[in-house]
Formats: sequence, structure tokens, C-alpha cells
Amino acid sequence: MEDTSKYLIHADVTADGVVERSDVVGAIFGQTEGLLGDELDLRDLRQSGKVGRIDVEISSTGGQSHGQVTIATGLDKVETATLAASLETITRVGPCRADLEVRKIEDVRAAKRKEVVDRAKELLRTGFDDSIMSSDEILAEVRQHVRVEDITEYEGLPAGPRVTDSDAIIVVEGRADVLTLLKYGIKNAIAVEGTSVPDAVAELTRHRTVTAFLDGDRGGDLILEELAQVGDIDYVAFAPADSSVEELDHHEVFAALRNKVPYETVAELNEPREAVAATDGSTTPAPPPTGDTTAPPTTESDRTDTHDSATEPDAATDARDEARATAASQPQPDTADVVAGSEPAQSDDATAAESDADRGPETIYGHATEIVRANSDRVRFLDADATPIDEADASDAYEALDALEAVPTTIVLDEILDQRLLDLAADRGVDRIIARSLGQFTKRPTDVRVHAIDDVAEQRPDGE
Repeated sequence: MEDTSKYLIHADVTADGVVERSDVVGAIFGQTEGLLGDELDLRDLRQSGKVGRIDVEISSTGGQSHGQVTIATGLDKVETATLAASLETITRVGPCRADLEVRKIEDVRAAKRKEVVDRAKELLRTGFDDSIMSSDEILAEVRQHVRVEDITEYEGLPAGPRVTDSDAIIVVEGRADVLTLLKYGIKNAIAVEGTSVPDAVAELTRHRTVTAFLDGDRGGDLILEELAQVGDIDYVAFAPADSSVEELDHHEVFAALRNKVPYETVAELNEPREAVAATDGSTTPAPPPTGDTTAPPTTESDRTDTHDSATEPDAATDARDEARATAASQPQPDTADVVAGSEPAQSDDATAAESDADRGPETIYGHATEIVRANSDRVRFLDADATPIDEADASDAYEALDALEAVPTTIVLDEILDQRLLDLAADRGVDRIIARSLGQFTKRPTDVRVHAIDDVAEQRPDGE
């Protein structure tokens, strides 16, 4: 009966004495019998299933009884209202004077419809956020998978696919470090797999431009010491103190490679890590160069390697950009080859542009390119002059915005913009949000401009 009920009759019952549930049910059947004729006789309706179970909740205090009666019916509106009115003719329950008053008639279907509407609103707000992927997200995920799958072996050691033919290589500690660099488009890394440098790596370093990119701990120092004894190192880079290469994000990887130093400048030092860290703005000054550190000119093989890198469909644009920034910040012409192959000679205008890039983006579009197009998984908050206020992991964007004292003018987000973050941005007074893609919004504030990264791709001059 419960599934076919259309209406619920709710009534209040009061008796001048102590009565029980069975007394109330007996009074309802007994005092309405024959009142409405055979077609609306309550016993017949109950047996045919047109009236459901009669629920009674009653309690007694101070010599009086009070309770509620609920009757489910499958009758139409007129029949239900008539049946409800007949209940109010009851004057006694058991031996006591009583009064029964119908409080309301509830449309069960309307209540169910309200539940459906409320649930649909909730699903519309939250049910689609994690299941919808934009074309850019699909492509980015596939590219990352392909990069990770590109890991190969060189003489039994984990290596990127370009180690065998690149004029420059990066020596790291383990397989996880090679995978991390592959994820960011760097394919010329090889792992030594321990503090004992294999003969294959030692021999390889004698014929290539070599950057040792090591963990910022004692193990990194030991590997550097042995590598210098058995091989030939050109440059040294370290992860931040007490961090490993595999833990670094996109920006930290390229920052470390940009800040590498010629090995000759730290060869005689007991703590080479501290000297390398000094090039990144720490208080300890970097040691002066010793001897002539000028690198040989770019070779024809360098230019060939660059051409090959450019034609690979999965060579990331951000890796090439970071490589150019590296070349601009170092005096050696072959620095870029360490990251993604050497670049041919550039014009003065291109060199000036790369120098500007080293200083950081100066437009909103520049920040959007650095954060979103580089797949950084970061969020950056900018003021009205496009100057960064703060930066955090994209997954912590809501908490970071909520904790900011200064209200940012623009948010650049390498993530799907959801309703929760958009609402907080509107409450804080943010003017613009540029995200990797836009989620499903149940409401869209009019005073916050929101853009997917592809929507602003052609608006460089004004930073939109």
C-alpha cells in the first residue's frame, strides 16, 4: 500500500482519560462504519488496499491522552477529503470523551517530487565536476602517459629516450628521478642507481656535455664525488636542501637546472651543495669562477639535435621554453642542450625577450602561460599590476584564497574552476579568474570574469 499511496491524512486525537492505540483504532472503525455508505466503508477500503495501515502514536500525562493518527490512502482527492471529514465525527475513544481533528492532508507525490527536485539540484551542482574532461585535459593526460612510457634503458640503467643520441645528458640518482624529468619533457636523463657510478655512465660522460642533477642530501654529495673521480662533469645542479629530484614540481626542476654552475667552480669545495644554492639567492655568496670556463661553440650536431627535438610530437613546449631561459641565463652556449638540445644562434630581439622571461611574466597572459599551459598544477594570485601576491598547489586554491589578507585582482588556476572557488572569489571581490577549464556552475556571479585558458590565447597585448 505504501508504494501506491497518493495522500496521507494527518489528525490529532485528544481523550479525557488514559487510552491506548487499540482504543483509537477501534473507535475509528466502529464510529465511521456505515456513515459514508458501502463504497467508502473503511473496513472494505482497508481490505481492498485503497486505504493503508492506520498508524497511531499516543501518550498519557496528567489523566489525559494526546496523540497523532496517520492514514495512507489511494483514493482521489474528493474521496480522501470525505474520508478525512468522517473522522471528525468521533466523540469517544474507549470509555472516554474524545476529540479528533484533521490537521492536514499531505500529497505524497508532491513530497516525492520535491525530494526529486532537491536531489537533482544537488547532483547538478556536484555530480558532474569530477567526471567531465575538456579536450585539453584529455590531451594533457595522454601526453603525460606517453612521456612516462618513454623511459628506456642504457646499458641496463634507467634512461630517457634521447640519452643515446643527445650531445648533452643529465645524470640523476634513480629511476624515479628519470620519470620525473620525463614528465616535464626532459628526455636526456640517465640514472646511476646508487652511490657507485656504473662504468657505462662514466664512459658516457667523457663524450657528452654532462650536468649532474642530484638530491639535496649527503647521498648527492657522495655521488658527485665519485662521478667526478671516474667521469667528466661539466655542470652541477642540486635539488633544494633535504629534497630529492623526484619530489620536485615543474618550476622547481627548471629552476634548479637554470641555477646549475660549472663543476670547476665547486670542485675544490667541501660542501658543493651550499655553493650551488648560493646562485639561487641565498645569503652565502657563490665562489668565483676558477680558470677559463668558456664552453666550446655550438656544433653542427647540436643544431641537428635541436631539429630532432622540435619535430617530436611529445616534446613539451614548456621544456623548450625553459631550455631557452637556461641558455639566456648562462654564459655557455651549450647550456640549453642539457635540458632539450642546443638552440641555433638567436637574434638580439629573441635574446632580449628571453631575458625578460627570466625576470618573470609581466602580463596576465604571461602568468597564464607559465601556470596553466605548463601544466604546473599550481594557482597564482595577482594584484592589479599583474604582480604575484601568493602561489600554492591548485588543489589548495580555496584554502589559499581564504587565507589571503590582500584581495587578489586575478587568479590563474591550473585546474578546473568549480562552483565553490568561484563563490569564494566573488565574496572576496576578485575581478578575474583564468583556469585550465570551467566546471558546471549552478550560479555564475556577474562581477567575476571567468575564462578558460583557450579563451584568452589571442589576447596577449592587454593581458586578458
